[in-house]
Amino acid sequence: MIRVISGIYKGKRLRKVQNPQVRPYPDKLKTALFNILREELPGLKVLDGFAGTGSVGIEALSNGASFAVFVEILPAAVGTLRHNLAKLQAEDRSRIVAMEFNRAVIQLAGEGARFDLIFLDPPYRLLDERNPLKVIRKRGLLAPGGRIILRRHFKTRFEAGDFALERQVRLGDDTLCFYREPA
Repeated sequence: MIRVISGIYKGKRLRKVQNPQVRPYPDKLKTALFNILREELPGLKVLDGFAGTGSVGIEALSNGASFAVFVEILPAAVGTLRHNLAKLQAEDRSRIVAMEFNRAVIQLAGEGARFDLIFLDPPYRLLDERNPLKVIRKRGLLAPGGRIILRRHFKTRFEAGDFALERQVRLGDDTLCFYREPA
């Protein structure tokens, strides 16, 4: 079971994606993340990349984010995400972009979108092959002063490139990396 842990949707249950490629955030990890972010969320525009069920973006909306864009390519996950947003009546504060992440970033940048907070939870093996932060930087998707939060396996070696690592939080096999553009 996936549930919203805090905010206006607290306690609401979200539908899971029945696909082993989708790794929902464990409650402990999501709690740690939103304990760090809760005070700064009101009014922010967020991007939930590799969204899966949408639980991270939904948690941000629950805690005051003004708008969330969810990027997901798996059809089963997109259907689940639509269901979860409809159940919470959050469709007017959200958008789903059902395509591959790099293409979605290019499209969103072309529309002039900028995000204060970008959550990335890519398949772990993807980080061995490419850097999703590169396309964000190249297309200018992060608003000035914004942050990127990347979930990765603690054993995965990852170089962010042009972004400065601000903080890391490790819980179990997961590491959350907080990045900002260098000053």
